[in-house]
Amino acid sequence: MTAAGESDRPGASTTLFEAIGGEPTFRKLVDEFYAGVATDPLLRPMYPEEDLGPAADRLTLFLMQYWGGPNTYSSQRGHPRLRMRHAPFRIGAAERDAWLLHMRHAVDRLDLPPQLAAALWDYLERAAYFMVNMMEDPAGPA
Repeated sequence: MTAAGESDRPGASTTLFEAIGGEPTFRKLVDEFYAGVATDPLLRPMYPEEDLGPAADRLTLFLMQYWGGPNTYSSQRGHPRLRMRHAPFRIGAAERDAWLLHMRHAVDRLDLPPQLAAALWDYLERAAYFMVNMMEDPAGPA
C-alpha cells in the first residue's frame, strides 16, 4: 500500500473500505460510537428505538457504501438523503459536538494508519457540520 486509495500493484486501486479492513472495521467503528451514544444525555433521546442496534446497522451500511463497500444501504433504503432523514431532530452545535466527541473516540479506537484515519475523520467532521439544522443566536439570550 503506497497512499490512501492506492495499491502497490500497477493499475489496481483500493477503496478506503478495503484499505481499513472492510466490514469488520466499520462495524467496530459504529459499535464504539454507539457505546458512547447509549449513555449520552443529549444524543440518546434522539434515537426513538429502545435498541440502538437498528440505528447502528443503518450507519454501518451507509458508511461502508460511502467508502466503496457494498451498496446494501441504497438497495434497502434508497438514496441516503441525510439531511431529510435527520430533519425531525434538533441538531445544533451542542449535538454536533457530542456526536463528534463519540465519533472521534471511535475513530481513535480503530488504530488506523494516520493517512487513513485522517481521510475518515475529515469526512465525518464535514458530515457532522452539514447535519446542523438549528442555528443558535450568536448574541445569546438577552
